[in-house]
Amino acid sequence: MARRSLLLAAAVLLSLLGAAVGDSPFVVAHKSVKLSRPGPGVERLAVTLDLYNQGSATAYDVSLNDDSWPQEAFDLVSGSTSKIVEKLEPGSTASHHFVLETKVQGRFQGSPAVIKYRVPTKAALQEAYSTPILPFDILAERPPQQKFELRAVGKYGPLASVVSFVGAFIYLVASPSKSGAGKGSKKRR
Repeated sequence: MARRSLLLAAAVLLSLLGAAVGDSPFVVAHKSVKLSRPGPGVERLAVTLDLYNQGSATAYDVSLNDDSWPQEAFDLVSGSTSKIVEKLEPGSTASHHFVLETKVQGRFQGSPAVIKYRVPTKAALQEAYSTPILPFDILAERPPQQKFELRAVGKYGPLASVVSFVGAFIYLVASPSKSGAGKGSKKRR
């Protein structure tokens, strides 16, 4: 009985919380990094931050700040690490891009970007964080990736086709015929 009343109290509390949160913005941010090598010894990071308002109200004065890139390790090539969006309507998105160039070699793990926004019904600024990025190696020696070996197709292709034809022939010979099996068991009158 006590467990049932505890579950009922928890359900009531969650429904009240859901009703309170239902009339406010809910900002979700996704941070992604794409590495590229335009030349030897040079590596660029294209950083993209996508903002989503998943709530039912508009978020105002949305400020995005991604200062997790130390100046001794990265140069800003294009864009800015911060952005201000006047308002983010419910269900809408906003994106921000900037490009960095690496200065040093090593392992790096960035922290999440900070998003602050204003809600008309609350005096204090609301704060959200983007998804963090996984650790990655800067200017690391990466072995070249082979996409598809055409020499293997030229070398083993005819062998594979002969084996598959022989296998298909054996299957057809060994499997019983479906049309003859049904007629052989009936007696003719």
